[in-house]
Amino acid sequence: MALAARAIPERTESHRSAPQNVDAEQALLGAILINNEAYYRVSDYLKSEHFFEPVHRRIFQVAGELVRANKVASPVTIKTFLPAELAIGDLNLAQYVARLAAEATTIINADDYGRTIYDLAIRRALIGVGEDLVNVAYDSPVEKTPRHQIEDAEKQLYDLAEHGNYDTGFHAFETALVNAIDMASAAYQRDGHLSGLATGLEELDRKMGGLQPSDLVILAARPGMGKTSLATNIAFNVAQAWQGEQQADGTTKTVSGGIIGFFSLEMSAEQLATRIIAEQAGVPSADIRRGRITEDQFAQIVAASGKMNRVPLYVDQTGGLTIGQLAARARRLKRQRGLDLLVVDYIQLMQASQRRGSDNRVQEITEITNQLKALAKELQVPILALSQLSRQVENRDDKHPQLSDLRESGSIEQDADVVLFIYREEYYLQNKEPKPNTIEHAQWQQEMEDVHGIAEVIIGKQRHGPTGTVRLLFEDRITRFSNLAHSDHLPARSGS
Repeated sequence: MALAARAIPERTESHRSAPQNVDAEQALLGAILINNEAYYRVSDYLKSEHFFEPVHRRIFQVAGELVRANKVASPVTIKTFLPAELAIGDLNLAQYVARLAAEATTIINADDYGRTIYDLAIRRALIGVGEDLVNVAYDSPVEKTPRHQIEDAEKQLYDLAEHGNYDTGFHAFETALVNAIDMASAAYQRDGHLSGLATGLEELDRKMGGLQPSDLVILAARPGMGKTSLATNIAFNVAQAWQGEQQADGTTKTVSGGIIGFFSLEMSAEQLATRIIAEQAGVPSADIRRGRITEDQFAQIVAASGKMNRVPLYVDQTGGLTIGQLAARARRLKRQRGLDLLVVDYIQLMQASQRRGSDNRVQEITEITNQLKALAKELQVPILALSQLSRQVENRDDKHPQLSDLRESGSIEQDADVVLFIYREEYYLQNKEPKPNTIEHAQWQQEMEDVHGIAEVIIGKQRHGPTGTVRLLFEDRITRFSNLAHSDHLPARSGS
């Protein structure tokens, strides 16, 4: 297009020009001005800031505002909203806009022009990230270690790949309204009417509506309550239900269940797999580890393993991860495999990006929970993070956990969208067995019968819904939580 020479200032041969195609920008703007339908073909992904020429950004912005207001965007209507004093070569802006429309022929190639403009904008942004990377590496500030610089660069690249612009700023409230309506519509159409990921535990899902995108969910309990078991149960239930749908751009969209990233900072991947095998095969994990299994049980294990082999559950067993390393690996997993739920077992085994003295552990936990919440929002997935409870629970007669029992509780309670506690009366009661053949022992046996196999999941905090208690069935020998059946379906007592 002849206008290209007028629109772009001369550049010296010694300076490499940023990637751009002003002809494509002019052709797209011309197509929009002669037929506003061209705007709708590109508006889903193309923004005004993706244009190279500042004047083109302004023209696209004004045209978009007119089209969205159900008005016609044409050379006549648009010139009212453009600065009249701006000249491009020997043309004023009104004449330039008229020339764009006059030289446009069709809107057939509008999407191709839009993709070209978008791709070149991403290239320019990549150059910006690279220049920043080089400049910081040369300056080498004391507080910016190479590892931190790599993590920052990886985050910028991830954001660029996901959104095309890592400085998104404010969004119109109408965008949030559309997203909220889409979420409600999806929940209405989905089995169970859940707005989030179904955990497979029906009463818990009813209370929470599933695990919500961008939420930080804290699962806390004293040792022996089964928090890792509940986390693995939920993770496997979600992964087992995963179904994907191929999109036009070649990517796969999750339509049911989810792809799981599991950071196991305490257990090895093999130990975690053994727990899930025990749960799925119905064979005690202790027997599996010791090899005390029958031929039928082995067949059950093989069948369960075959089923497990097909689920999208990815385990990272690296111990002592910093929050920065964890975030970088989570971003990488989402880009390479997809990600719908992230599980972290557990918070107190993580490290902050900046090491502090032991007396500043509260500050470390604050940084970790802040970053986990930010990561959940960035990746748009729920994060299920496990946490220990302080010993003060053991000093109370009523050992039901409370928010104040969270270790380093201030930041954990503040940053969490949901806080879940696990409580099993049976665990505490079995350590209080009176002498046999006494009235007290008979009473104790009755109490044990009443609470056998029952676990309480206490919703101590929930931003989007009610608090309360959910009763689940817990089978200790195979470390499995499941929906609570009627009393005649409770598990048989082991060793009795």
